[in-house]
Amino acid sequence: MRNRLLPTPWILDSSRGLRLSSIFILYVAQGIPIGLFWYAIPAWMTANGAEAADVAWVLGLTALPWSLKFFNGFIMDRYAFLPMGRRRGWILGAQGVMVAVFLMAAALQPAADQVLLLGLLGFLGNLATTVQDVGVDGMAVDLLEENERARGGGMMFGGQLIGTAAATAGTGLAVATLGASGAYLLAALGVLAVNAYLVMIRERDGERHLPWSAGESHPVNLAHHADRWWPILSITLRSVFLPVSLFWAVIMLTKGSQYGFMAGVTPLVGVGAAGMSEVQVTSLTGTAQLIAGIAGLTLGGWLGERLGAKWSVILMLCCWLVFHGSMIVGQNLWSNTGFVQAMIIGWFSLDTLLTVAAIPITMRLCRPEVAATQFTIYMALNNVGISLGAVLLGFSDRLGGLASLFPVLIVANGIALLILLAVRFPRRRLR
Repeated sequence: MRNRLLPTPWILDSSRGLRLSSIFILYVAQGIPIGLFWYAIPAWMTANGAEAADVAWVLGLTALPWSLKFFNGFIMDRYAFLPMGRRRGWILGAQGVMVAVFLMAAALQPAADQVLLLGLLGFLGNLATTVQDVGVDGMAVDLLEENERARGGGMMFGGQLIGTAAATAGTGLAVATLGASGAYLLAALGVLAVNAYLVMIRERDGERHLPWSAGESHPVNLAHHADRWWPILSITLRSVFLPVSLFWAVIMLTKGSQYGFMAGVTPLVGVGAAGMSEVQVTSLTGTAQLIAGIAGLTLGGWLGERLGAKWSVILMLCCWLVFHGSMIVGQNLWSNTGFVQAMIIGWFSLDTLLTVAAIPITMRLCRPEVAATQFTIYMALNNVGISLGAVLLGFSDRLGGLASLFPVLIVANGIALLILLAVRFPRRRLR
């Protein structure tokens, strides 16, 4: 018997507005632990006398789960409580673990010198966040219709940046006024509110709100669910090794390498060349993330709908070419604070807009049976590119300084543009 406790508009599959707004809300929730554990807690540790090595150790443990996301997708595609939908049960559980970690941290009240405990809390909180992240990505691939994916990409990454910026500011203020425990409780309250919202909605008609509610598995989920390991692995491998997928991998690596390179250039130019303080650079970075999030949420989705995914990516790569060229031509302006401010806001915004533009093509390449796994692989390629960009930055001294590396990125973007112009990427999801 189908559950009719709530009206049809609370079903994601039947409401475009609910799909897009829910993805935005869930990505904002994802930004709460990121803002707390990646920014607010390290700043609090530093203010309370923690050494740089201790802060780095805590951040290392905090970041570790993000390198294991592939396994999350693999498990999530294999196991699902289908009466609650393919992804919603995982997301509810992950956000429940986030709340539990925040409450545990508030109860334990670790001091700034309790590095192991802070690191473990950061690890557990971000482990739950990565599960939530993969679950929301899989839900977006499963439910968004073709004409919604550009706007959905803006909701996803715009929401995450806005959530991270808001959480960094909110929990940072709570740490300063109420202490670290107040920040943990504020974060728990925020995620708990999103979980309450998630209980109210359903992926498809007839599913359960909670495990003990009335409801049944939807036929679409039964058809797409792979209940054995080998089909998941074989479908994933066949999909990611398609020629069109391998060409897309080059673009994802290029995209990530620019982020990794510019993340290192920002403090080197801001502090080293322009003479700004570390506090000024970090504050400007936070402002740039917020601006980039709003740009992705608004301009990114609009461009995707007007130009289409492929031409939006082409446009953003051309903008990156102009950006890299301006960094070479304007090398004498690197000591100018205004130029540095424009540089930081510019590259954060370009990266976000390129990410939003690329989301529809990435989703189209994902097979329904392994959507969580395959989408995570493409995101992992982006992360590999970030590491490559950081490695590239390490060669700057040998090659004559930072300015000598921007031509390398221009060549990489040129190759990506040629691929986009020559390869016919899918306009609908591959089957």
